[in-house]
Amino acid sequence: TALVVRFLTKRFIGDYEANTGALYSRKFTIDGEQISLQVQDTPFVSLEEDSDSICCQEQINRSIYWADGFVFVYSITDYESYRAIRPLHQHIRRIHPNANIPLLLLANKGDLLRARQVSSKEGLQLASELGGTYYEVSARENCEGVHEAFQQLCQEVSRMIGSCNGEKRRGLHLVRPKSPNMQDLKRRLKQALTSKGKSATTL
Repeated sequence: TALVVRFLTKRFIGDYEANTGALYSRKFTIDGEQISLQVQDTPFVSLEEDSDSICCQEQINRSIYWADGFVFVYSITDYESYRAIRPLHQHIRRIHPNANIPLLLLANKGDLLRARQVSSKEGLQLASELGGTYYEVSARENCEGVHEAFQQLCQEVSRMIGSCNGEKRRGLHLVRPKSPNMQDLKRRLKQALTSKGKSATTL
């Protein structure tokens, strides 16, 4: 959620509501052309206990069906979040066995180097294995890095759609969600800022 907020608003909010799987929309300029971008902030994915399988909510499966690109996020301070990436990618490949879908691997919390559990080398190796682009970023400290990473993915998605003449992948009949939720994002930001203000006045 913090990365999505950073990308869409360029602001970092340390305290925000739990990930609710909201859908956000904004206009974005790629190579001089304006596109309409929808970002699905999916719920957290975790590994099942004592296995390499993931617990995947139905909402995530619906998002996988209509998505044109994927952002895999893990924390460099949490090795378990890194371990969940490969099974999640395998889950996506089962849904899209033949599709060439752009993906981005984001290693977040790059500002917490002393607590690092996942090396940059491991991140690069995983990105290479999955066929994606790797970025190590800090949602807290580096808006530019987050924006650059998302823009890279948007460019790849735009090129892929252009090469398909705008046609959606065949065989997928799920309707893309039609309710962009920027108003909800603004509400969540306002609540977080208000709560921060209240906390500051009580200290």
